[in-house]
Order: sequence, then structure tokens, then C-alpha cells
Amino acid sequence: MSENKQVVELTDKAIEQVKQIFASEDKGPGMGLRLGVVGGGCSGLSYKIDFDQKKEKDNVQDYGDFQVYIDLKSSIYLKDVILDFKDGLNGKGFVFSNPNASNTCGCGESFSV
Repeated sequence: MSENKQVVELTDKAIEQVKQIFASEDKGPGMGLRLGVVGGGCSGLSYKIDFDQKKEKDNVQDYGDFQVYIDLKSSIYLKDVILDFKDGLNGKGFVFSNPNASNTCGCGESFSV
């Protein structure tokens, strides 16, 4: 996948939350938001979200104040996913909405395709 190809869409609320985290935690130069998929979870695959340095073959999405890094393997599973941030009575945190998932667990942390 080429650099700057949109794989995951971040909502305005998710973008604002990432900016706040970067500002409050003083992330070093070159650090970006890493989104990924790893094996595990009750439905087979789990979402991963972290801060990391860019790796050689990452797909990069530029949001001005920060970049999102997605490895090539995860890009396949995260295509067309929307990352949102919820802050309500049912909890607070990042939420993945995956239109390609054929099955998800009750907590929304894992899925299968």
C-alpha cells in the first residue's frame, strides 16, 4: 500500500482525543498513533492501538498534528474501519466500527472476517 492511502477513517472526536493525548504526554518526534490487528480475542482477531515510531512498510495517514501508522497486514483487516472516541455513561474510550467484520464479541474488542 502506498503512503497516505486512507485505510481507517478517524472521526472528529477521535482526532481531538489523539491530539489531547499527544499534548498531555509529550510524545517524542516521529511518534504516531499505531493501529493494528493481532490474533486473539474471543472472535479470533483483536484491535490494537498504541503510540509508536513509523516502520519501513507502514501505511501512513497524515492528520496534520499527528500521523497514523498501519502495518501492511493490518491494513487488509482495517480497510474502511471507522475509529471513534466515545465518552458517555457506558464508558470512555476508542471504538472501532468495522463494516467487514462477520462476527464481533460483546465487548467490541475482537472480531472475525
